[in-house]
This record gives sequence, C-alpha cells and structure tokens, in this order.
Amino acid sequence: MARLLSLNNYHYRRGGSDVVYFEHDALFRARGWDTAVMAMRHPQNVPSPWSEHFVEEIEYDHAVSPWQRLKQAGKVVWSNEAVRRIDALLDRFPADVVHAHCVYHHLSPSVLHAAHRRGIPVVMTQHDLKLACPAYKMLDGQGAVCERCRGGNVSHVLANRCIRGSRAASAVVMVESALHRAMRVYPRSVDRLVAPSRFYVEKLVEWGWDRSRLRYVPNYVHASRFAPEYAPGDYVLYFGRLAPEKGLPTLLRAAARADVSLVVAGTGPQERALREEAESLGVRASFVGYRSGAALHALVRGARAVVLPSEWYENAPMSVLESFAMGKPVVGARIGGIPELIEDGRTGVVFRSGDVDDLARALREVVDARDATLESMGREARRYVETTFTEERYFREICDVYAELGVTLPQAVPA
Repeated sequence: MARLLSLNNYHYRRGGSDVVYFEHDALFRARGWDTAVMAMRHPQNVPSPWSEHFVEEIEYDHAVSPWQRLKQAGKVVWSNEAVRRIDALLDRFPADVVHAHCVYHHLSPSVLHAAHRRGIPVVMTQHDLKLACPAYKMLDGQGAVCERCRGGNVSHVLANRCIRGSRAASAVVMVESALHRAMRVYPRSVDRLVAPSRFYVEKLVEWGWDRSRLRYVPNYVHASRFAPEYAPGDYVLYFGRLAPEKGLPTLLRAAARADVSLVVAGTGPQERALREEAESLGVRASFVGYRSGAALHALVRGARAVVLPSEWYENAPMSVLESFAMGKPVVGARIGGIPELIEDGRTGVVFRSGDVDDLARALREVVDARDATLESMGREARRYVETTFTEERYFREICDVYAELGVTLPQAVPA
C-alpha cells in the first residue's frame, strides 16, 4: 500500500485550495492509498487522527505582543516547530510521497525541506503564484497587475505595500522572499510543481522555474453532484469574494451600460462601496450576501449566465466548472487561466479584462440571445465538465507525476 502525506496550512474548508487538499486526500484514500495529513491547529479544524502532529495556531491578524509578533515573523521564514512535528509524523508514517498545497507562512517551506532531506519525493500544487510573486497574486498595492519583482528585486513588495497595504507586513514578506530565493529553498525541496492551468505553468517558467519540473493537471468536478437547469433565467449572476481584484466596479458600470439585471452573491471588503456605486449608477443589482451549498446552487440554476469579471491572474476557477456542471454558460474575463476554460460562443462568452464596453457587449450578448441558444450552450458546458474535468483524469495524471519520481503505485481500487 502506497503512503501519501498531504500538507496544508488549514484543516478546514476555508477556501478553494483547502477544498482541493481535502478532496485529494479522500480520493487517494478511496483508491487504495494509506494517507495522512499535517496542518495547523485551529478551532474550526475538522477532527483528524494526525492532529497531535499539527503546528500551533498562528493567525497574523490577531492582536499579540511585540515579542509574539517577532516570533511569528521568524516562523514565516522557517519554522523549527514544524520541522520537529513533521519529523515525528514521518517516523510514525513513512510516506512514499509528500504532496503540499498551501504551506506558506504557517507551516513554512521548512516542512518541504524536512521531507526532501529524508529522500521522500515532494510534489506541490500551485494554487497561487507565491513561488514567483511574494504577494501571491501579482497585484500591486493599488490592485493593478504587477510583475516588477520578476528580475529578483523583491523590494517592490515594500515600496508598493503589496501585503494588505501594510508597511510592516510587506517588510516581513519581502525579507521572507529574499531569504527563500537566496537559499533556493523551493527549488531544492520540491521535485514537481503541479499547476491546474496552463497559464500558471507558463507564468512560472517566465519567472525562472525549470519547465521540466512543472506539470499541468486540471482540477476536477463531481458533475453528478450538481443538478443542471438548462432553461435560462432573467438575471446574470456573480458569486464570489467582493474584493478589488475581482473586477466588480467594472461589472457594475458594464451592467449599467448594458441595462441588465444583476445578482451579486458574496461578501468582502468592497461590499459597502459596491452597493453605493450600484445605487449611484442606477444598476438593477441585488446584493444577496454570502450564499453556499443548496442556496448558492439555486441562484446559479436560476441565472441566465454566470459572470466572472476578474482583473488579476486567476488560476483555474472552480466557479466556472461548477457553473458549467449546473448547465450555465459563463461570461469570463480574458485573463489568467479563465479563457482556457471557456470556449467563446460555445460554453460562454469571453471579454477583455477591465474593459467596460467589451463586458457590456458580452452581457448584452447573453441577455439578447434566444433561450434555445443559451440552453444549447449550457448543455455543451455540462458535457465539457463531464468528459474533461473528471476525477478519473485527475487521479491518473497525479499518479503519473508520482510515478515519475519513483513512487510504486498500488493496484487500482474501484472508485
């Protein structure tokens, strides 16, 4: 029986990367692997038989003493506690492969080094661009796409206050990134990087990563868990975080210009400003707050189309695949990995990111389209996820990555 150890900062479903971490572990366990996990202790964690090996909770937004803040800053760079705990875990569970998800700042790359030092192959999924951009998203402090650090000068992080607009937080991340680059921590500790979008593969290569270490493995969606509704509704839906990089001011201006009915589901730092702007523009917009599960799915199924107006380098948004699974076309910005997922005119409509006029054109296209046309697009979108973004494909291609590194695979167990 092959043994897989998965690493992630959080052991609860806090965001999309955490969902992938849980799903990955469950998938391999169901296919005959012996699995273990390591994360950070947290009040919202789900129970785990491995929790005694989790590191102490670190939340950088909490109020702590200056001494505690200094200790936390040190753990961002290198956590000796995490090394001790993963060493104890690996003594108990001698993994054949370690698969890391998001380990920055909380576990730190020290866990990758500890596993690699034992001769265990280390694979890491790129949920973001942290291994290139110190601030994860390639956005500057004002929310514009930024690649100033590509040449290796990470002082731009501090100059632009890229981390939450904070000089102190930006200084810590600048030092972290400079030290990690000087020590070549990630290149020396990670054998393969897995990216869910081709865009992320190419962007990491542009920033100096060796292409031979990168593998494209798309996410998967359990289409059978989503009931489709192909009949178009009478509104366009945005669901997700209400944050600057999501392009929502552009969406509101385009919705006003196109005179479409818009539903916005989500919360975030821009919520109040967006509500005020929608009112001033006279947009027919309904802000319904945070929705998840069945309530969110009902909104998606009732929509005419889903819109993703992002203005940053999105990776491979699950919101697109889940909308497709529910039989809805997606209006998506041409940025990052989004246009890889949408076939213009067949499963959705693509527009120039940040361009109000082009987004208004795309919105009018779905609003003016015949119901039969949108229904056909929704059916094509559903077929696309059913045949391309499958659990079987994901499992097979991840196993191929592990096999490249000499991991002996167990006999397949039926799903």
